[in-house]
Amino acid sequence: MDHVNYTWTRTFILAGFTTSGALQPLAFLGTLCIYLLTLAGNLFIIVLVQADSGLSTPMYFFISVLSFLELWYVSTTVPTLLHTLLHGHSPIPSSACFVQLYVFHSLGMTECYLLGVMALDRYLAICRPLHYHALMSRQVQLWLAGATWVAGFSAALVPACLTASLPYCLKEIAHYFCDLAPLMRLACVSTRWHARVHGAVIGVATGCNFVLILGLYGGILTAVLKLPSAASRAKAFSTCSSHMTVVALFYASAFTVYVGSPQSRPEGTDKLIALVYALLTPFLNPIIYSLRNKEVKEAVKRVSEKIRTLLRDT
Repeated sequence: MDHVNYTWTRTFILAGFTTSGALQPLAFLGTLCIYLLTLAGNLFIIVLVQADSGLSTPMYFFISVLSFLELWYVSTTVPTLLHTLLHGHSPIPSSACFVQLYVFHSLGMTECYLLGVMALDRYLAICRPLHYHALMSRQVQLWLAGATWVAGFSAALVPACLTASLPYCLKEIAHYFCDLAPLMRLACVSTRWHARVHGAVIGVATGCNFVLILGLYGGILTAVLKLPSAASRAKAFSTCSSHMTVVALFYASAFTVYVGSPQSRPEGTDKLIALVYALLTPFLNPIIYSLRNKEVKEAVKRVSEKIRTLLRDT
């Protein structure tokens, strides 16, 4: 890689993963299958929530919003992953690179806030059942969902703009998409201050939400343990287990990559961890929310019966 002192790089090169021989088509086909299944699974959740009146509750509204978000989230990075798996090192214009960086982090921050809202919904449903429907009206649901998107896309402006303003001496990004740490390693100047600002912005946003989620689930746990019967306690825990699983997957991988100095991790580590939160989590979310949920299974039966009835009538 050639060093060009303090000049604006017009094109970066995504290194992706190094695959050769028989592994290359297998890796490409495997990733493509996961991507298509992710799109199908999240679309399935969205359509099912809209089609079945039994799922017209705040919890499933927020789950459908999460699925909609995941469609865009996974589609921001997987196409470049597939391209690098198929063609190896892939050029990307710097403008497209910074747009990808901003959109990816905006959607990631939005998901962070949305998971907090979903925890609040579960807290109100379990700890304030008599006032739940009044507190979580349709208008409030729409306001909360919209606020997560506005907050996410606003918070991501700071790290994206700071990274885009850096001068770059190197072109090859040791990743399959444009992310903060791999890009900052290519800068001509010290990025310690930028890394601290990124860590503060992302750390405060994700950290505050994580603390909020822990606090809400602490309140839920306290309320559930006070329930008189084991059956009611099991039902209450079952409504929260899917959300807690998703939170654990998302935050564990996000904290590993974005909280802390990029120099503290070996080069190439970020793209391996990124597969968890950028590909695996969106793939698992529909499975977690559907296979482990009796209400979703019953809704599938009702919608299937409606479709069969319509087909017989025609």
